[in-house]
Amino acid sequence: MIDWNSQTELILDSTVFLKFMHVLSGLYFWEFISSLDFEWGFFTGKKRFQYPAVFYFLNRYFLLFTMVGILIALDTTTKIDCQALYTFNQIMGQSASGLASINLSIRTMALWSHHRWIVIPIVIIILGHWSLILQGVLVKASWVDGQGCLVTGSNNTILAATFIYSMCFDLIILLLSMYKLVIGVKGGRSQLMTLLFKDGLVYFIIAFLSNLLATVFIMLNLNAIMSVIFNVPAAIFSTIVACRAVRRLTNFSTRGPELFSSGTGHSFRVAHPATSTNTIGISPGLPAHGTIGHKSKLSDGVHVQMQTYAVTDEDHAYNYLSEGRRPSSSACYPEMGDAEISVELKRPPSC
Repeated sequence: MIDWNSQTELILDSTVFLKFMHVLSGLYFWEFISSLDFEWGFFTGKKRFQYPAVFYFLNRYFLLFTMVGILIALDTTTKIDCQALYTFNQIMGQSASGLASINLSIRTMALWSHHRWIVIPIVIIILGHWSLILQGVLVKASWVDGQGCLVTGSNNTILAATFIYSMCFDLIILLLSMYKLVIGVKGGRSQLMTLLFKDGLVYFIIAFLSNLLATVFIMLNLNAIMSVIFNVPAAIFSTIVACRAVRRLTNFSTRGPELFSSGTGHSFRVAHPATSTNTIGISPGLPAHGTIGHKSKLSDGVHVQMQTYAVTDEDHAYNYLSEGRRPSSSACYPEMGDAEISVELKRPPSC
């Protein structure tokens, strides 16, 4: 049977930990650099900055600073304050995991149109999560001559509680989103709703499995190194899938016209290739008057007049981190084949 606390095993585990962290650092640096064009869109004004973007940027950069700190701790040959550095890495890494959950919870609150009976419980859960994240020093490290900074101990109780809390939090967010996107929808789902469903499910599976793996090794408590070896992968995978979900939603545009029905009304969605989506919904309970003129030539067009319109619930989720570009005139009056459809609303479009 392996003696996990023997000197030989600790040296071997330290070597594995060092190489594993370098692989994970390379993975995250590649993900970070390959998605910098998204940040550039905010600096150039192509994307409108709204408050959810704050959590997105904090999530990415907190984890970036964590990985840089880990590499410094592992590769430095000069004696440093290992405890201070590992405390910084621990707090920033745990915060990145918490921010990943916040990024997904914001989408859920938007899906529920920021209903207070949904927002208030989620905010309370978030505060409880961060009360565990900011508990203080959970990992102990010291400088060993000839080896560098080594992990010498950890508070496994708080670490395990934090990861279990994260898994329960993610499960609640998933259930709320799935109810709104599946059970609460009567009729077909739009492309946007399908995107939200898939991204939410993928995030939960990846985050749950990575947090579960970290929790198992924390509870096993084989030794100080093995207890924390999977904490970093949990933060990295959660951050990657959460940030990708944010980018996919922000850059979302449908590939063509959609006609679908829901409990709140019927919606016809048309997307222009160069712009974001525009949704016009007609509530069945509201009067709608229109005139359709038929011409002998299709090019003469079909003119429709509507007095009322409604916005579907899914637009709250799409607009929570929308781009700041104003739609062009072609987006307000898209062309479909040779037919031209012009819509005259009671309130004219601001183009």
